[in-house]
Amino acid sequence: MSELLMPFQFAFMQNAFLICAIVAIPTALLSCFLVLKGWALMGDAVSHAILPGVVLAYVAGLPLILGAFGAGMITALATGFLAENSRVKQDTVMGIVFSGMFGLGIVLYTQIESDLHLDHILFGNMLGVGPGDLWTAGLISLAVTVALLLSWKDLRLHAFDPAQARVSGLPVAWLHYGLLALLSLTIVATLTATGLILAVGLLIAPGAIGFLVTRRFGRMMAVACAACLFSMLGGTYLSVFLDSAPAPTIVLILTALFALAFARRLWRTRRATQLG
Repeated sequence: MSELLMPFQFAFMQNAFLICAIVAIPTALLSCFLVLKGWALMGDAVSHAILPGVVLAYVAGLPLILGAFGAGMITALATGFLAENSRVKQDTVMGIVFSGMFGLGIVLYTQIESDLHLDHILFGNMLGVGPGDLWTAGLISLAVTVALLLSWKDLRLHAFDPAQARVSGLPVAWLHYGLLALLSLTIVATLTATGLILAVGLLIAPGAIGFLVTRRFGRMMAVACAACLFSMLGGTYLSVFLDSAPAPTIVLILTALFALAFARRLWRTRRATQLG
């Protein structure tokens, strides 16, 4: 028993578990809207594109999260503007903006001399989380969660049918760019914990799992939150005994849960066909 409880005895592991619990809910809730709206690649684009903002913030001596949020918002707004005002499809626009911003970040990083570890930015440093990171992630996560819960019905209609949302008198533009702003904030909150690349898994897999398990949006959000929280805490715990990094272990558990949800949906569909 003492060996099983061993991970909870270290302060750095306690901080890792705490930041997992903090960022699990907002990422899971946001993933539901991204999956419904078909914006899964948007999370990928924004998470990669904040790299130049991080590098510029480091050069200017500013907090890295300010640069990350600024670059994320520029990417999100540019993607939305180009998609709405050109004949180019949104996935193509995201690919262009994402690759351009990420390339700019790599060039800037190679041109400066610093002790900034790119690996920590890309893959996270969950075991090195400090009190400041916990406060930053906690405040951002609280703001994002409250915003999503207060406006989830409007965002749901906007995700399902933007035309109906516009006819109903909803502020479609505010909902559109507000969701992009929340996406940028959420990526900033997960920057220390999972890094840029693996944050994509938290913004896609929980919503996809919830979508496969239930057809009601309220239950979908609940399932997504439970799956994300279980994966983050379980992945961090297992990483100690597997001698692996916590972030990729978390994503592997999310992938396994998605596979189980898909198999369950496939089995129920075939059973319904046979009974019918």
